[in-house]
Parts: sequence; structure tokens; C-alpha cells
Amino acid sequence: MSAPLVDAARLWDRHMSLARIGATPEGGVRRLAFDAAEVAAHRLLADWALARGFALALDPAGNLFVRREGTDPAAAPVVSGSHLDSQPSGGRFDGVFGVLCAFEAMETAEDRGLVTRRPLECVVWANEEGSRFRPGCMGSAVQAGEMTLAEALATVGDDGATYGEGLDALRAALPEAAPAPLDRPFAALLEAHIEQGPLLEAGGELIGVVDRVQGHRRLDISVVGREDHSGGAPLSLRKDAFVDAIEVCRGLAELCRDETDVLRFTFGRFVVSPNAVSVVPGRVDMVLDLRHPDQEELVRLGDLVHAKAQGLARLCEVTVADSSWHAPVAFTPAIREALSRSAAARGFAQREIYSGGGHDARWFPGRCPTGMLFIPCENGVSHHPAENVDPAHAAAGAQVIADVMLELAGEG
Repeated sequence: MSAPLVDAARLWDRHMSLARIGATPEGGVRRLAFDAAEVAAHRLLADWALARGFALALDPAGNLFVRREGTDPAAAPVVSGSHLDSQPSGGRFDGVFGVLCAFEAMETAEDRGLVTRRPLECVVWANEEGSRFRPGCMGSAVQAGEMTLAEALATVGDDGATYGEGLDALRAALPEAAPAPLDRPFAALLEAHIEQGPLLEAGGELIGVVDRVQGHRRLDISVVGREDHSGGAPLSLRKDAFVDAIEVCRGLAELCRDETDVLRFTFGRFVVSPNAVSVVPGRVDMVLDLRHPDQEELVRLGDLVHAKAQGLARLCEVTVADSSWHAPVAFTPAIREALSRSAAARGFAQREIYSGGGHDARWFPGRCPTGMLFIPCENGVSHHPAENVDPAHAAAGAQVIADVMLELAGEG
């Protein structure tokens, strides 16, 4: 099937319309999973879909599927999409870009009256960011069988509400959505995303064909000392957990030094207790996030952290425990080849790239043919109000997604 050109102006207008929902004064967005803004974003997408005659379905984990029928409704659909939730101070394109690429592919097919054998579906995965309910990528994990529905629904968010209660708000806002089952068969799954890094922009490429999602290993580290009066306790007698935590961080940073600059090493959470002005800190809890595309390196580095952390503290006790661990995931070669072939045919400069962040698509290789593409983001900035993309780059990514979705769906 010869894929038509997508409507670049419409794609951009839809991005700007969604960017107004949950907009922040800094120019970004704040849409936490199932909050009023994120539900409103779902509602706007649903209104666009219904206006085009597309069907809506919502699964028990809160994943929304927008469907354009094919001539064989029993055939497994070709699915693409991403998410609508954001970080607390997020940007306008993270997640939204992937949703709108898929939706634009379906609208383009509808505009041209193209008939496909397989249905086309745009998916909005629930709670990708994990900003309100942790962990992230929860809706897709339930759909893929990596997490139980009961576990997800019972998860308590930062505001005290459960995931299930948040989902009730979304379900109430989408009365037109039919129930969709879990563990649905997909003919293929695609996800488009902004790169969230600087490589494509630096190299002048429009399309990054993602070969894998790098693995991550997160370790909970606790430094336990003793609380004391900040005016009464002599320095020589203190067990200051914060001071020792600094030594632990400094030592682990040196331990994980990587001259190739492939490793990602972050203390992303740092909690000091009791966090009072006149009390010597008695405990520090932190999360060390290690990411690397090679599983053996993740094992080696994480095990080194376990072995060395205690010896880096001077006076306090240190404990280390793995909190989550995901191996690197490789995407389907045939899907990578299809994305690359489309980019070449359209004259878009491309490169192979791996994903530094986790994405919903990571759960599906082995369950169905799966692939991802990236487009550049300005200065590599993401998870920040300054997040930005070039409209022409957005159109290029949407074009490749449309080409491959239509190729995989087949002529009706």
C-alpha cells in the first residue's frame, strides 16, 4: 500500500491543543495520571476520535484504545501510541508525540479513504511517568502481563488516592468507551517518542531507529546514624547520616566512573530525616538509578555497589537493597528494518540508537513484533518545561509511523 503524506499542520495544531491542557506558566505541562488535566486530555482525544467515526475502548488498567476498523475485524490490530501523563513539571511533547503520530496515521488513512485488512489502533497507555503512582509504565505492564491488575488498582498515589480511584474518574469521563480485555493480541506495536537526549540533534538526523531499551537497576541505599541536638552534640561524638551519605555518594560516583560515557548513574531521590533545622540527621534514604545497555555491566556495577557502599561511610551503618531491575530489551529486527526503510524512502537522515529511558513498548518484544522511533528534541532537553521539537521533525516521525502502520495493516 502506498502511504500518503500526513497533514503536518494538523499534527502540530493537535499538539498545541493538548499542550493547553494542564499548561504551566513556565511553558510546560502538568498532567499526572488520572488527575483532572490528564482526564481532560483523554476527553479531547476521544472527541477528535468520535468526530472521525473511530471507536473507543478502555481496558481494566486504564489503557485507552482508539480503533479504525479494517476489512477483517477479527484480525489482530496494528497498534501505536504512547501516553498523555507528564512529569510534575513536564514538557509538551513527551508521550503526546507518540499518541498523535498514531492518531495522525489513522486520520490520514481516513482522509484518503484507504482500506486496510487489519484494524489500526492508537493506544494511550496509563501512568507511564509514574509521577503520581509508582512504578511507571503501569498500564502497559498490566496489559502485557508483567503486573497484576489487582496490584495496580491497589497502588496508593502520593495524594493518598488509589490507582483504582483515579481510573474511576477516567472511566466516568469516557462513557462512550467500550470495555477492552487485557492481554489483547497485537499484530505489531510501534511507539514514537522524542529522543530525550542530544544525539540526533548533534548528528543532524531526523529519525532514530531504536534498537533496544537499555536496562536499569535501582538500588535503595539507607545511611543510618543517630539524631542529636545540633547545638549540644560535639562533632567528635556525632553519627551524622547526612555527612556520611555525602561520602557514600562521592565514593559510588567514583566507583561508577565510565570513560566511554555510556553508563547513566543518578541519585534521583534523597530523603533526609528528620529534616529539622536543629537536629543532626539520623537517617538518609536515597535511590541509586543505574542504566546501561549491557546486562552484564548492570550486574557488575550493582554488585559492586552492594559490596562497597558500607565501607564508604565513616561512622554510620549503610544498607543496600535492589528495588527494581529490568534487563535491556531488544526490538524486533523486522520492525526496525521497516522503520529504516520508510525513513530512507522519504529521504530522512537516520541512525540506529538505543533508548536511555524506559518506555511502554519495552514490555512487548516476545509478545508481538515491536519497535520504536525517536525524533530530535531541542538541546536534548526533556522532563522540563523547555522541552521542544521542530514541527518538521514531528511531521517526519509521524510520516514514518504512518508508512509502517499502513504497510503492516495490509490492503483490504
